[in-house]
Amino acid sequence: MLKVIGKTSVLVLRTSNIKSHFCCMRLVDSHAHIYLKEFNDDLNLIVDRAREAGVEAIFMPNIDHSSIDEMLEVAQKYPDFCKPMMGLHPCSVTKDFEKDLYEVEDWLSKGEFVGVGEIGTDLYWDDTYWSEQQEALKIQLELAKKFALPFAIHCRQSIDETIALIKPLNNKKLTGVFHCFTGNVEQAKEIIEMGFLLGIGGVATFKNGNLEEVLEETSLQDLVLETDSPYLAPVPYRGKRNEPSYINLVNTKIANIKQIDAEDVGLATTQNANRLFKQITYGG
Repeated sequence: MLKVIGKTSVLVLRTSNIKSHFCCMRLVDSHAHIYLKEFNDDLNLIVDRAREAGVEAIFMPNIDHSSIDEMLEVAQKYPDFCKPMMGLHPCSVTKDFEKDLYEVEDWLSKGEFVGVGEIGTDLYWDDTYWSEQQEALKIQLELAKKFALPFAIHCRQSIDETIALIKPLNNKKLTGVFHCFTGNVEQAKEIIEMGFLLGIGGVATFKNGNLEEVLEETSLQDLVLETDSPYLAPVPYRGKRNEPSYINLVNTKIANIKQIDAEDVGLATTQNANRLFKQITYGG
């Protein structure tokens, strides 16, 4: 609405119009750690803002034995919104990883989880336990098959190595997403040909993110959105705490790159996430 005050024209945005726009948006955050201490003081507000932004569900990957209780508390507090996974993060893999994986399997047997994750490999921080990381990944992929659950793969600076590890184990029973994908077009095509999805987050908004060509060449049917909260906040919040409501910025960036409506990106990626994790959120 345009109001004229004196000789000045002022654009007045009605709050109801803003809310109705968000109501049209359908989004799923397929990867967020909102159970961590960074959200202890304002978790209710974080969840409220996510819902106002059109987020219908938040999928929460586990890290290791130390994060399970906090994750399950959040899942119990928001049972229809925050959905837990179970797994051992590669950065938590040590020489005693087998003991941790017995615990992972025990939890998965209870049937409370929507995926196996966060699992994978990481050569960014340290390669001391590289052989253990590889073995832990293989075991957890077999757990994903055993319990008929999708995986959430972490592969920081180890995409090619992770693809090579998964290929011999891949079959129609194995489904999942390569979380926080930052690779090139060739790697993206290889992952998609294997039957897996790409998780796209805040890196897509970075000037040096180098994901524009990947997103131009990739179908919406092969993407899910994620924030990886509290990490990797999108521009203009880069360097600050990330949160699920910021997924709108990732969604908009993809829409701009592909030159399509943001609502179409949100709908397609939401359907992909629901199909992958065998969930039904608002609107199906």
